[in-house]
Parts: sequence; C-alpha cells; structure tokens
Amino acid sequence: MTVIPSLTLNTQDPMPLLGLGVYKATAPNEVETAISAALDAGYRLIDTASVYKNEDGVGRAVKASSVPREELFITTKVWNTAQRIGNIEGAFERSLDRLQMDYVDLYLVHWPVPGCYLDTWRALEKIYASGRAKAIGVSNFEIHHLEELYQISGIVPAVNQIEYHPLWNQSELRAYCQEKGIAVQAYAPLARGAYFNRDTIIQIGKKYGKTPAQTGLRWLIQKGISVIPKSSNPARIASNADVFDFELNDIEMRAIDALDEKFRSAGIPEDLR
Repeated sequence: MTVIPSLTLNTQDPMPLLGLGVYKATAPNEVETAISAALDAGYRLIDTASVYKNEDGVGRAVKASSVPREELFITTKVWNTAQRIGNIEGAFERSLDRLQMDYVDLYLVHWPVPGCYLDTWRALEKIYASGRAKAIGVSNFEIHHLEELYQISGIVPAVNQIEYHPLWNQSELRAYCQEKGIAVQAYAPLARGAYFNRDTIIQIGKKYGKTPAQTGLRWLIQKGISVIPKSSNPARIASNADVFDFELNDIEMRAIDALDEKFRSAGIPEDLR
C-alpha cells in the first residue's frame, strides 16, 4: 500500500497529493469497486460531483470500507443548474444525503457560471461557516474570476481544480494560485492518454522504470499540484499511486514543460459554450 503525502490547505487542513476521480463511473457497482481498490492501494481522497450521478455510490463505498471517515478526504461540487436557480443550500444538502455524510472535506463551485458564481460563493461561505464543509473552493476558475471573488469575499478559495497535464501547462494560473495560497488540483491529469506516445515522456519514464502515466503524474506532483486521475481498473489505480519513489530533475521537468500545446482533453459544458 502506498503512503500518499499531503499538502496543507489555507484552512490548515491536509489534502492528499493524489486521489481518485470518479467522473463517468456510473455503471452498476463501478464506483464502489473503484473506491474499494483505491482505498486498498492507499488512496484517501475521493473526488465526485453532483453532476457525476454517483455520489450515492461513493457514500455506499465509504460506508462499506473499514477506513474511518475522518481519515478520508471527500470532495463534491455544486452544478451549474443549482447556481442558476440559486438553490445552493438545497443542492448541498442533497449531496450530503446521497453521500450519507454530515460533512464533506471540500465543496467546490464546479464552473464559474456568468452572473451566478459570486452569489454561489456567498452561499458556500455560509456552508463553510456551518462546518458542513471543512473547506470551500472553485473549479475551472481563471485569474479574472478569482480577482472578482476577492472583491466580494474575505475567504480565499482553498482549492482551484483545473485541467492540467503535460499538454496543457497552465503555469501562469498555477503560479497565481499558489502565490495567493490557493492549492491547485489537476483533473484529467492523464489527458485521456493523449501524451502517452510522446517520446519525451516515454524516454524519461524509461530512465526510472515508470509508465508515461506515472511520469506525467510525477511532473504535476513536483509542481505542488494535487492530482485526481480517474480509473475503474484496480491495477491502473494502484499504478497511478506508484509515483512517490522517484524524482524528475530540472532538465526533465523543463522538457515536459515544453510539451505544452494548450490541449484541452475535457469538454466545456454545453450551457457555458
């Protein structure tokens, strides 16, 4: 079992540097099987969202596990529809009900819905004050969105969850967030395999006896970025966590930096296009 280190959020709570994403894990028992394998492999962070339609499965998997709830870090997110109708509190309570939990470790604004996300953030502040979310943050926010938050709120987001991988190196946004005390978390860190055939990644990985996936994840972790690769395959889940026994040197880090081509592997919701 891998011991996964953590970074410290601006709430002073630890968040694992690697966790399991469960996007699109909706087949019967898929999310339960994936979480069981992940917990066995040493994972303690599980990332879901109301729009993923599997919070109930996450709740069942956590209930069935022998790992105490307080050792887990559970993230979920408020979807765009709830933002537009202004029912953040109701959406959050429904998430808790599906998860069978009385709190989450992190609650995120899933997308910065124009005309809504500032009010959504105010609602998250109240949830945070109630103790039902140990930390609150955002997802898919750019610098100008974050600047607008600062103008209306004294609470700095604990996390900004963004797409980040060797083919989309959002270095300016990462540097901005880290300077402001906002932890960066990478979703789609494997870019759905899009960089696995790149010679740079393959050759660097060979030097350490690591796969392209492991090499890409290690590059992110060395930038202080938490990663949440999605998989339902137990062997791949274990492999993705096997990234803490080697270190890339500066030349290798820069070589991977140079692969950036602003490639977006995840889609933008239709209601935001």
